[in-house]
Amino acid sequence: MAKPIVAIVGRPNVGKSTFFNYVCGKRISIVEDTPGVTRDRIYAEAEWRNRTFTLIDTGGIEPYAEDKIMQQMLRQAEVAIELADVIVFMVDAKEGVTASDKEVASMLRKSNKPVVLVANKVDNIGDPPPEVYEFYNLAMGDVEVVSSIHGLGMGDLLDRIFSYFPDEKQEETEEDVIKVAVIGKPNSGKSSLVNRIIGEERVIVSDIPGTTRDAIDTYVEQDGGKFVLIDTAGIRRKSRITENIERYSVLRSWTAIERSDVCIIMIDAQDGVTEQDTKIAGYAHEQGKASLIVINKWDLIEKETGTMEEYRRKVVEKLGFMQYAPVLFISVKTGQRVHRVLELVKFVYGQASLRISTGMLNDLLNEATAMVQPPSDKGRRLKLYYAVQSAVRPPKFIIFINDKELFHYSYERYLENQLRKSYGFEGTPIRFIYRERDRE
Repeated sequence: MAKPIVAIVGRPNVGKSTFFNYVCGKRISIVEDTPGVTRDRIYAEAEWRNRTFTLIDTGGIEPYAEDKIMQQMLRQAEVAIELADVIVFMVDAKEGVTASDKEVASMLRKSNKPVVLVANKVDNIGDPPPEVYEFYNLAMGDVEVVSSIHGLGMGDLLDRIFSYFPDEKQEETEEDVIKVAVIGKPNSGKSSLVNRIIGEERVIVSDIPGTTRDAIDTYVEQDGGKFVLIDTAGIRRKSRITENIERYSVLRSWTAIERSDVCIIMIDAQDGVTEQDTKIAGYAHEQGKASLIVINKWDLIEKETGTMEEYRRKVVEKLGFMQYAPVLFISVKTGQRVHRVLELVKFVYGQASLRISTGMLNDLLNEATAMVQPPSDKGRRLKLYYAVQSAVRPPKFIIFINDKELFHYSYERYLENQLRKSYGFEGTPIRFIYRERDRE
């Protein structure tokens, strides 16, 4: 399920970054009194009333500025507004309404998005100062009064933001539709793959990196399966992201991973697995997504006997944390093996959805502990009492034990290997949760 996105906008130095840091609970944005400190958008996860959402902090908007950096910050804010489900429009209660505030308000009205007007820097408890009522002239509805530094009024403000979040049930698509995020570096062939699968030029294809700005959803039915293909902007290293709009494309790609069921990790065969590919795959792994690794442009590689197996070995070696993911070699240009992509998507989705009965799971646990004894330390041995599967996609197992401190990572890997050996779970990470039942 996609997390709601909340963008904080307003002119420079009204306290946006202080608010961002307060809500996220950690100092992520640089906070200074110098206008324009937050030049790039910064985003982080936050939670309110058991609902996780993405909060974006933007650079200040100066509509009349001729400075190039200020103009770039304006463009960033415009893209953040386009991405957002809810917009927090922050103003400075101490300075009152400015010409820039009026211009920002005009821009936000055109967005047709829910906007919460927030008067910041009201640092005293009690009735708001008279200056606050001036902001009603912006015609943005009720004004929320807060102090980002002291945390005053934050609960009411977050409740108001929460009220605009999309209904969780509305965010769900059909249960039998598999959501597939096509992710990878720029120019690895993501858009071309989507076009080849659906058989039409639905997505712009170009050899210029960064052509796909947004995550684009395409519905397709194939071989009895229903899929939504999410073609994402290529994800680059931060140091190489020079165009501001592309920074938001990266955010779109991360959110596409979050709302997907399966990730297709596209690797350029000529480049091999790069450091950035590892980071992209790592994010999918951390999010618990079923994945397959697709090596594109295989037609451009000179081949000898064993070339494919040697390449596969190197891929598995570099993506050591994702050894469970199948590797498929394709050429989008020639169509070689492209027909297998959605077959594998359907397969790994099914593997991630496997549920093992408690009886069968505990039989496996007993056999595993009989073959290899659990670790011990200073005369105390780890005891595994029983296990239950608590969730799917990814499969999660709760194991009741006597002492968490005795559970070594290597023994967890052993149990995971035993599970995979018996039941497959190909293409999906496995999660273990340990509960102490007693301490002897």
